[in-house]
Amino acid sequence: MAAQQVVRRWAWIGTFVVGAALYLLVLGVLTDTGNPNLFPTMILLGALVVPLTFVTFAAGRSGRWLIDGPTLGGSLLFGGVVGVVVAGLLEYDAMRELGALPMLGVGLIEEAAKLVVPAVLVLLFGHRYRHSIGGGIIIGVAVGTGFAVLETMGYAFVALLQSGGNVGAAEQTLFIRGLLSPAGHAAWTGLTCWGLWQFVVAPSGKRFLGFLGMYALAVALHTAWDGVGGRVTYAVVGVISVGLLLIGLRLAQRADKRVST
Repeated sequence: MAAQQVVRRWAWIGTFVVGAALYLLVLGVLTDTGNPNLFPTMILLGALVVPLTFVTFAAGRSGRWLIDGPTLGGSLLFGGVVGVVVAGLLEYDAMRELGALPMLGVGLIEEAAKLVVPAVLVLLFGHRYRHSIGGGIIIGVAVGTGFAVLETMGYAFVALLQSGGNVGAAEQTLFIRGLLSPAGHAAWTGLTCWGLWQFVVAPSGKRFLGFLGMYALAVALHTAWDGVGGRVTYAVVGVISVGLLLIGLRLAQRADKRVST
């Protein structure tokens, strides 16, 4: 049992090493051959390696898997797709009505869109997920990761087109956005789901206000990230986002232990 906990806790290292090796392999072959059929594979792996590593890292913090593999994978895939589609539609409608959408509006829409799949899981399968706040945070991290991966793939594809097929331009976009994604969407959705699951596990007016507060915090961090920009902003917002997420995972681990004992 102890050996399994060690493996789970450090599984993120293996995820990163294998993922990075596959990415470098594809990039090397693409550079040597110039085969455009490898572009989608390169973009997918480049956008996925670091975010997936972060999901594995977060999932193993308690030394045990709080969420089963199918749920984790489904949250990453469906949460990302649904979030991107809902956010894209709402942002398009808002820009059509307003002419321009402020960064605060982007944060409000995207953070709400990423809650669609977690809310569905709670409403339809609450008996499976209602017992663990930590599990809820991991679901949020997976959903945010899926959203970030799809968004990064889109930016990398645009960079590739605008540069006339320059692999270096897409590679730079993948590196920067992939490296920053754990401090962005993954952490923000994890924080929001921390508040949501605290309310779901023990519903009360105070905890509902706590959920709204976490949502507002995620929107504020998102708005600062997009609206201010720059290395200093990314560093400060990133440290706050990841730091609060790790605190949430630690507190949730303690709360889950009290419930199980």
